[in-house]
Amino acid sequence: MLSRRTFLTALTCSAMAPMAQAQAQPLFYAASGAAVSGYDAVSYFRTSGPVPGRPEIALMWKGATWRFASEENRNRFESNPRAFAPQYGGYCAYAMAKNKLLSSDPQAWRIVDGHLYLTHSRKIELIWQQNVGKYIRQADKNWPDILYQS
Repeated sequence: MLSRRTFLTALTCSAMAPMAQAQAQPLFYAASGAAVSGYDAVSYFRTSGPVPGRPEIALMWKGATWRFASEENRNRFESNPRAFAPQYGGYCAYAMAKNKLLSSDPQAWRIVDGHLYLTHSRKIELIWQQNVGKYIRQADKNWPDILYQS
């Protein structure tokens, strides 16, 4: 019998195989081989803020490796990954609003209405924060179609 973690990984990998061939860019931006540049996605929702994940506490979801600072955070993510995964695949939210794909900095972030948004840099984060609602609406229109344009 498969464990829940093994099942989630197997289901995700098999479901992503046809899509991975069709899209030009990966669904989740993964600097250094890990989603959110190796940071623990759950930690953004805690009062302490983002912390790097540990390679030995990881799982696969949607074709990306997700690292966590603790087994508790990994379990929380595993029970509801969409609640913690960054919007727009972890690509820069401001660039997405401008119909561009750009990497993100795990230290340039904001939680809006319970969703994690990353931007390319703290400088871009300041620009993005000047009109968050407008940029989110624009980015929502571009995501995920932009993955197929590259």
